[in-house]
Amino acid sequence: MLPYNTNLKKYARQLRKNMTNAEILIWSKVRRKQINGFQFYRQKTIGNYIVDFYCPVAKLVIELDGGQHYTEETRIKDAKRDKYLQKLGIKVLRISDSDVFKNNNAVLELIWGALKDKSPSVPLS
Repeated sequence: MLPYNTNLKKYARQLRKNMTNAEILIWSKVRRKQINGFQFYRQKTIGNYIVDFYCPVAKLVIELDGGQHYTEETRIKDAKRDKYLQKLGIKVLRISDSDVFKNNNAVLELIWGALKDKSPSVPLS
């Protein structure tokens, strides 16, 4: 089990209730094991962070970055967060909100590419 800050659980619930339009769109594509049986969780607490989407089987985090992620201060914070997640063996995909809306198929292909070498724990039938 991954470490997590229990104090963030309430905030993660609030984020799940108030998803951005980009998060809603990606969630509609990855929820309910729609991508070859891979289970994703949204607004998952890992350590002292809340990640947008997490697939435990593939150890993959998907972060959707809006405009606020492009300031120098936020880039430094994001790099620190990514480094922490990578130390846990988790791969981080950072995708801009604008790509979600303008190039949705390419975004889904990027996600699929990150998953293709992994295998979900669902029986083939």
